[in-house]
Amino acid sequence: MRVVVVGCGVSGLSCGVRLLEAGYDVEIWARDLPPNTTSNVAAAIWYPYKAYPVERVTAWGQRAFDVFMELAGVEGTGVSVAKGYEVFRRHVGDPWWLSCVRSFRRATEEELPSGRRDGYVFETPVIEMSIYLEYLMRRFRDTGGRIVVRDVRSFEEAFEESGLVVNCAGLGARELVGDEALFPIRGQVVRVEPLSTRDFLLDEDEEHGDDKDAVEVEAGGATGNGDDAHGVTYIVPRSNDCVLGGTAQVGDWSLEPDMETAADIIERCARFVPEVREKTVLAHAVGLRPGRHEIRLEAERLGKGRVVVHNYGHGGSGVTLSWGCAEEVVELVREHGGS
Repeated sequence: MRVVVVGCGVSGLSCGVRLLEAGYDVEIWARDLPPNTTSNVAAAIWYPYKAYPVERVTAWGQRAFDVFMELAGVEGTGVSVAKGYEVFRRHVGDPWWLSCVRSFRRATEEELPSGRRDGYVFETPVIEMSIYLEYLMRRFRDTGGRIVVRDVRSFEEAFEESGLVVNCAGLGARELVGDEALFPIRGQVVRVEPLSTRDFLLDEDEEHGDDKDAVEVEAGGATGNGDDAHGVTYIVPRSNDCVLGGTAQVGDWSLEPDMETAADIIERCARFVPEVREKTVLAHAVGLRPGRHEIRLEAERLGKGRVVVHNYGHGGSGVTLSWGCAEEVVELVREHGGS
């Protein structure tokens, strides 16, 4: 049975791979392909942060964590495992995602930066998106999938080819399905030369309005439906560079990097790792994450044997939840479209 997947970011590619492995004939349709997707801007680390509903996010995130840990042992995926710190100005309890990770402890007083009173130390997958998305595209094509570059304005176009469509259009779903619950969350990052440290750092700075109930660090900072334009400060070392972030500018559609914002990001990061100030800036990047009050992952029957399985609205959690969501998409396709 043939399936058309709309969208070629991390969600679309992960769904495409899992559908192929389940025996479906799959085409991905998308206007933009890697490296020109929002997914490419992501730092990215596995880290559930402001994704809803929590009980479903926990299951999706746990499954994706396990897959990424497996991929960390495969050459050419761009996935590795790193140790890092999440620090706070106040005392905090254990995170709700604790059960998902394999290595976790409280930070010692000696490990905490000046001005921070509490923190965690944990290991998690780091995903270098430029490498990882190319790996996913190779894996998809090598398994028999096809990628078609086209600007999809209506599902009617896809239904001419198949009665089964998977909607991984991200923020584009706002226009595609008329979902006004979707909104952009602008995230800006700065890429600099590699640092001497390989440890990542996340700073929950309450002076800038952080909300511990809020989204994941990807594509430029914390995302969600709050008004914290500052976002989580983070430093994510990678093999050939280091990503500094970030911002969480709700409702801002601008894709143009702002140099004052970039300078602020560098200064915030340098307070933790002064070496940052000495590094050459390699690039500035902006991504618009698809914010929503909760992720939409469900099947919709449109009559005449036509079915759309929606998988969008992940905010900054697209990478962290990708494999878990993709496997649920396969289950929904089987249930509503046959096998």
